[in-house]
Amino acid sequence: MVVGTKESITLQPINWFLMSKKQNNIIPPLSYSVSKSYAPAPESSAHIHIEKEYGFFIDGNFSKSTSGKQFDSINPSSGDVIARFAHAQKADVDAAVSSAKEAYQRWSKLSGAQRGLYLFRIARIIQERSRELAIVECMDSGKTIRESRDVDLPLVAAHFFYYAGWADKLHYAFPGKKVSSLGVAAQIIPWNFPLLMAAWKIAPALAAGNTVVIKPAETTPLSIMFLAQIFQEAELPAGVVNIITGDGSTGELLVSHPDIQKLAFTGSTEVGKKIMRKLAGTSIPYTLELGGKGANIIFDDAAPDQAVEGIINAIFFNQGHVCCAGSRLLVQEGIAPTIIQKLRDRMETLIVGDPLDKNTDIGAINSKAQLDKINDHIKIGQSEGATLYQSSNPLPSRGFYCRPTLFTDVAQSHKITQDEIFGPVLTIQTFRTPDEAIEKANNTPYGLSGGVWTDKGAKIFKITSAIKAGVIWANTFNKFDPTSPFGGYKESGLGREGGVHGLSAYVKLS
Repeated sequence: MVVGTKESITLQPINWFLMSKKQNNIIPPLSYSVSKSYAPAPESSAHIHIEKEYGFFIDGNFSKSTSGKQFDSINPSSGDVIARFAHAQKADVDAAVSSAKEAYQRWSKLSGAQRGLYLFRIARIIQERSRELAIVECMDSGKTIRESRDVDLPLVAAHFFYYAGWADKLHYAFPGKKVSSLGVAAQIIPWNFPLLMAAWKIAPALAAGNTVVIKPAETTPLSIMFLAQIFQEAELPAGVVNIITGDGSTGELLVSHPDIQKLAFTGSTEVGKKIMRKLAGTSIPYTLELGGKGANIIFDDAAPDQAVEGIINAIFFNQGHVCCAGSRLLVQEGIAPTIIQKLRDRMETLIVGDPLDKNTDIGAINSKAQLDKINDHIKIGQSEGATLYQSSNPLPSRGFYCRPTLFTDVAQSHKITQDEIFGPVLTIQTFRTPDEAIEKANNTPYGLSGGVWTDKGAKIFKITSAIKAGVIWANTFNKFDPTSPFGGYKESGLGREGGVHGLSAYVKLS
């Protein structure tokens, strides 16, 4: 973060976009001078009470592990240990599933109106404690306080409110059908949106009459423990939601447990394929929300300044830790020099720093392992012949941070174009015709998201209809609503979350 300092950046007066000579595939900095002065604006975490050790949340209470095995949770903004968490073994997973199975006999027999009251109560408490939860989410994941406070937490509460309203209206959601619940739902959530992904899965499951065993990612187990406190405060019946912590081995135990009747997973495509193989031949329904490599298409009739802001939001929101990020920018040739120049100028204004500082635009990378993966891909991009540009702002001396990055001179076959990097790294390609844009957008194993920027309504309908992706935005990006379904095609997953579609994943229709 830049605090109380002034810096001047001197640039060379050349047309860098058309330059023919490059050194080490790195674009030189721009030519302008700018003065910046920022006063610190930290959100205090002094009032947040964090235990030194956490066990599991099973049968309505916090309990220790049977084995005593633990792991550290690291604050990505500093590298310091936040707390130690219990690592669930087979006996712990069995206990959590058994509790959910027993609670299901009572929870599924409640009326929809009664279940809805619990969900409404949870939603209201989340709103009351939203500032506290936002701070914990920043400490846990590395995302900025502006994002967790203004995006994540309002959506977390909104999902519980939304599905609370459906709990007593299931026969309206699926007219002409007999609706029944499934049983114990096993849920595994990722580290990029810990509380939001928990809300996406828990709220519809409970509204439909199911009980839950949920496992957060091993790098972000803290915030969901605060959510467990809210379940206690809301007097949610014991065993309706159970939380176990651990790594991939714990997830494997949960996926293969004989007493689960539904599986929901959000994470990498690689793990999603393993889950599909594991459940092949069983009757267990599953929802998989996997990786993405979204194409953000800018036509020459788009409003350039609006498009640049959309590009920034599409790739640098949450440090690029977004499965639906617009990580592939496709720009029509005529407007490409203007868009890329404006984009580089805008990148110079982005502050990378302390997630709890309200000045910060880009927070910390979630883990050392993820930062290493991002840096490896940056090196690969350069070795492939792409041209690298990174903002010049300094990085904090502690923690896991990455400058906002873009690559030009990118080919469709480049690894950085095809791989999901899951960080603040943007690849830029150009196109001449709409058909070429569509062909490049669809030339990927993924199919989760996309964006189109143009002032022509007919063009929006044509392009969005041709892109093979589950979620496509027009003249905006990364807008979410609990009433709208979210999910992908191809290697981006199966099923939908959100809206009535998300509710249908947790019911049996006859």
